[in-house]
Amino acid sequence: MPGVDDHLAAEAMLLAGTLREAGQLAAAMFGTDLKSWIKGGSSPVSDADIAVNHFLEERLRSFNPDYGWLSEESADDLARLDRPRVWVVDPIDGTRAFLNKRKDWSISVALVEDGVPVLGCVYAPMSDEFYLAERGKGATLNASAINAARGTDLDLTRIAAPQSILDRVAKISGGTAGYPRIGSLALRMCRVANGALDVAFAGGHSRDWDIAAADLIISEAGGAMTELTGENLRYNGPEVAHGILMAAGRSRHRHLLETLARKPVFNANAPI
Repeated sequence: MPGVDDHLAAEAMLLAGTLREAGQLAAAMFGTDLKSWIKGGSSPVSDADIAVNHFLEERLRSFNPDYGWLSEESADDLARLDRPRVWVVDPIDGTRAFLNKRKDWSISVALVEDGVPVLGCVYAPMSDEFYLAERGKGATLNASAINAARGTDLDLTRIAAPQSILDRVAKISGGTAGYPRIGSLALRMCRVANGALDVAFAGGHSRDWDIAAADLIISEAGGAMTELTGENLRYNGPEVAHGILMAAGRSRHRHLLETLARKPVFNANAPI
């Protein structure tokens, strides 16, 4: 009989193939005249988000209908809380960028088991970045192994974050922090995993679907993404929102946590 690892490997193949096709679907809709609207007061959504969500749900849930489902664009079915494995999905992460015809959007999907990601894939079709990780087997970008940048120094030009966080980080060592804004939070975090960035922050408004896949990809690439307390993240709980998060290679991540503890520039509960 196939073992657990065999099942996970099969699911990794399913996930990779499905995201490739989802990326083609989204790319075909990119730059076209789409219907869009605002949900929840400030979050944009479009016909493309819904189409990609439907495609992913049909394809992934057909593989194992017993898995739970948590997606930004699906009504939350709390039956997921009783499922040991759950797909966590953002059909288009960076919808504003997508609608503004910017290329820095992605599709993000994780398979979460008992609160921890075991598979993660983030695909940015317009920049041809295909990140994939399986628990215990490392992370890849376009099928090549990747690693987070080593060291503990703080190069302010290699930090990506909301401007309010960049300004606060700059207070640690002086100077001006900055990196071109990345519309997709998942993509921002994944660029830590391949060493393109030293550090990335999420500004306190992220949800499971934004970060679960990137969390595993970063971890498997030798990095860490945590709350500013250093607490690891858990997924598929009743509450799916997270506070300010920081991602970096493990040594730099540890060093930054210690630095922030000595020179507090954040109030983790303050709005940003």
